[in-house]
Amino acid sequence: GDPWSSFPGVVIIKASFIIKCCVQLSVHPSRGLMDEKFIVLVQKVLPGCQLTVHALHQCEDGNSWEAFGHYTTDASGTVNGTCFTGYQSGWDILWELTISSPFRLRKKNVQTPMEVTISVYQGHQTEGFVDQVPLASVLVERWYMAPGVRRIPITEEGLTATLFLPAGPGPFPGVLDLWGGGGQLVEYRAALLASHGFASLALDYLTCKITLETGKMVDNQYFETAYRVLQQHPQVLGSRIAMLALSLGTSITLRMAVNSQVIKVTTAKTYFHILSIWKVTVFLEIHVFAFCHSCLLNQKNEVIWRDLLLPITTDPSFKVDMGRLQCPLMLVVGEDDQNWAAYDSAMDIKEMMERAGNSHLLTILSYPKTGHLIEPPYTPHFRASIFRKADTHEKIMVLWGGQTVEHSHAQEDAWKKMLVFLRENLYGGTNPGATLLSHL
Repeated sequence: GDPWSSFPGVVIIKASFIIKCCVQLSVHPSRGLMDEKFIVLVQKVLPGCQLTVHALHQCEDGNSWEAFGHYTTDASGTVNGTCFTGYQSGWDILWELTISSPFRLRKKNVQTPMEVTISVYQGHQTEGFVDQVPLASVLVERWYMAPGVRRIPITEEGLTATLFLPAGPGPFPGVLDLWGGGGQLVEYRAALLASHGFASLALDYLTCKITLETGKMVDNQYFETAYRVLQQHPQVLGSRIAMLALSLGTSITLRMAVNSQVIKVTTAKTYFHILSIWKVTVFLEIHVFAFCHSCLLNQKNEVIWRDLLLPITTDPSFKVDMGRLQCPLMLVVGEDDQNWAAYDSAMDIKEMMERAGNSHLLTILSYPKTGHLIEPPYTPHFRASIFRKADTHEKIMVLWGGQTVEHSHAQEDAWKKMLVFLRENLYGGTNPGATLLSHL
């Protein structure tokens, strides 16, 4: 009855080591989706023993990520929890994964699991785990692709994209997934959405084949083509399509939602749902690299682009006319975003929609002490990391903002509400208009 039991490439390893006592370590579930919590249980330890629970992940790029938490067993010799952090603050151990190098943790091959070794050590340890023998270890697998999800590369009509189809015959509601200014084809969010029942098309629009061959940026037609390819797929409900976006992708999503003659509601019976989650900027025509050559630096030489967008322009010719939006819009805002003026932009969008009388379509999720990179849950938080410019490939250190605990809670909460929003609007069948979910 376990859907993961026949999934190719799945390997589960459990082991126990007898040191002074027979320690039992279990993780439930040992295999699951990346956005699924797991429970760690340590048993058969003497009461009052100090233990360290440690997580280790070997990334595809060769870097090692680790986290640990300190515990003391109860009267029954047990440690039981859904999370392990240094301070038992109530959030998953994966949020605490850290690395000495400033690189983001991004899964490139979504057809293989993210493997995390959970180990328990005697005493309260803080370092040198690789040189010690654990009391027990369990290999945990976290997948972006659920059993039965299909990955289909898309190159037709000049697109650089990947379609993920949920398990089953379909047809399924669709999601067009846009990432931000770093370019490349990023698949893991689309794969996870397909695991929740949505046909999702991950689209590269900055470093796509057309741009690499011609040196020219894509135009609106490129996004409309991607929408049509998704809409016309035989296993996609062409009348129920959303758009999901992060950072720069959000400004494109809002622009297309308001101005495109292709990506819009055409009849009263047509459902078009635009789901733009992550960064929002209100500029209508923004050059992709406009802010890459002029920046502010803090004392750590981290690039801050947020202040370059302030104050928000009052010139309507430089904005998307959000008063014309005819679909529900959700904005997800990190209030400590140091990369974009997310909160200010959201308030400007709210004012525009209130003046136009369509603010009933707007929902804002705003999170204090949360930065720019609001990703699927249990993705480690990065207050700053290396960013490669899509035009020059130059590496710079960019400040994203956010505090780890608050940012991690925001990722979990926003993801849950986003899935509810999608299900209600794409599967509900009661809304004759479009739906826009945008994350700042």
